[in-house]
Amino acid sequence: MKRTHHCAQLTTANLGETVSLIGWVDSIRDHGGIIFIDLRDRKGITQVKFDPQDNAELGSRAAQLKVESVIEIAGKVVTRPAGTTNSALPTGEIEVNATELVVHNISDTPPFPLDDAGGDKVNEDLRLTYRYLDLRRPKMRKNLQVRHKAAKAIRDYFDSQEFIEVETPALFKSTPEGAREYLVPSRIHAGQFYALSQSPQQFKQILMVAGVERYFQIARCFRDEDLRADRQMEFTQVDVEASFIDREGIYALFEGMLKKVWKDVLDVDLPTPFPRMPFIEAMNRYGVDKPDVRFGLELVDLTSTFTNSSFKVFQSTAASGGSIKALNAKGLADLTQGEIKNLEEVAKSLGAKGLAFIKVEGGEWKSPIVKFFSDAEKAELTQKLGIEEGDMVFFAAATWEKACAILGRIRLESAALLQKRGKLTIRPDDWKFLWVVDFPLMSYDEAENRYVATHHPFTAPVPEDAALLDSDPKKVRGQHYDVVLNGMELGGGSIRIHQPALQKKVFEDVLKIPQDVVESRFGYMLKAFTYGAPPHGGIAFGLDRMVALLCGTTSIRDVIAFPKTQKGQDLMAQSPTPVTAKQLKELHIQTVIPE
Repeated sequence: MKRTHHCAQLTTANLGETVSLIGWVDSIRDHGGIIFIDLRDRKGITQVKFDPQDNAELGSRAAQLKVESVIEIAGKVVTRPAGTTNSALPTGEIEVNATELVVHNISDTPPFPLDDAGGDKVNEDLRLTYRYLDLRRPKMRKNLQVRHKAAKAIRDYFDSQEFIEVETPALFKSTPEGAREYLVPSRIHAGQFYALSQSPQQFKQILMVAGVERYFQIARCFRDEDLRADRQMEFTQVDVEASFIDREGIYALFEGMLKKVWKDVLDVDLPTPFPRMPFIEAMNRYGVDKPDVRFGLELVDLTSTFTNSSFKVFQSTAASGGSIKALNAKGLADLTQGEIKNLEEVAKSLGAKGLAFIKVEGGEWKSPIVKFFSDAEKAELTQKLGIEEGDMVFFAAATWEKACAILGRIRLESAALLQKRGKLTIRPDDWKFLWVVDFPLMSYDEAENRYVATHHPFTAPVPEDAALLDSDPKKVRGQHYDVVLNGMELGGGSIRIHQPALQKKVFEDVLKIPQDVVESRFGYMLKAFTYGAPPHGGIAFGLDRMVALLCGTTSIRDVIAFPKTQKGQDLMAQSPTPVTAKQLKELHIQTVIPE
């Protein structure tokens, strides 16, 4: 191909030049026999003119073209006639008078418009079925370019910090702690399985033992879990580990990385250092450990207010060690009955029996529960919540964790309703980063009747809390940290346990994993720690989530070239599919299809 320029390159500086362009037919217009084609490649658009008075045969062939056909043209760059320039295009002052036309491929009519406005209205399943067409849309092409720039900035940054990129295996062993794994049967070893790596966690710690000291990888990871807008079964994470580093070193290192990414991709200067917020504070104020701090609507604890209340629901919750929390959704008293019902269903989905509220309208507190409140309780509510005309106050009475979770979700739903009414502005480019720190190392799983690791079992305890591992594990804080942006967890990590005795203690004494299971799953790692493991720590960032935020989209499917649907299907390639009996026999597997 003799392409001399791309389709966004020609300007009046090229007037009189003979050029060659190649790309897709973006649009065709017939102006009284003169054919105008907008020719598109990945860089942009150039207008091409086919005048039958200059070449009748060429004009006739151009008139037969279809949108999205692939053509190559040659011709002379000329100015557009007065009044026909297009200031929205870099090439809007010129056009190419075609003298040659090569048709490489005639396209069928696309199943949906390939412009952004038309494509955004199309059902996502149709877009994913024809993903190769969807990716031609300018927005989708831009998303891929942003992803490339972000990945390049990350690699450049870690190279400047003397990190080494090391690839780790995708085929690993089954270690069913955490998300469900994808299992891969071994043909050679009958009845045995690999597991697709959920993350390179163990390998990167082994690399620290190996003396690599500074490792990173843009790693492909796999988890068999329920899918949603910000979750895929196969995803990409920026995986990092460093020796001889503490939490402060981690914070500085990754703030530097994010600062470079935002500067290189968006030309935005992020202020550093990022604020830090303890886990307990995040839960108490925002009801979630990944708070969106771009707006207020903070939770307020009212447990002490209702300790001796006549309202038995609140009083009994307080007496049993639970929490009563409230949220003043200021200005939301104009909620419709349908909207209140929807919020109640959200609360019930999180374990609430209902959603108590007070609507302040016309100087009145309107609520079925107000009649149970004393004047002193009403005064305290007014003072603590700043209640005014037009406010809507929601309550949750449950265990501390559940009360936080319920109102944390209602807070986000309320913010969305306020935005819809024009009463709250939340800008997607208001970049509010923060570190959430001091997570509990362990949480108690009632179903399994044992402690489980909040982050993962390799997280080191905060030194001053380590003695509590024997007496009260739930009070032990972990050296775990998450970086959060606008209500989304971008990444998380920890300082790791590097002493074999402490790691063994956590596995066997605290998590109650049987010794033989510890040996089969982690024996090689504990063995490696006996050969001089350095202090180390790291973090993993979700590249897909980061790029989605950079692109201003809420779905990571928009920034992954070939994503799966929420049902885990690839609609374009039509997978997963059944396999033959011969294939199953070679793998020593029989399948049982549920009724």
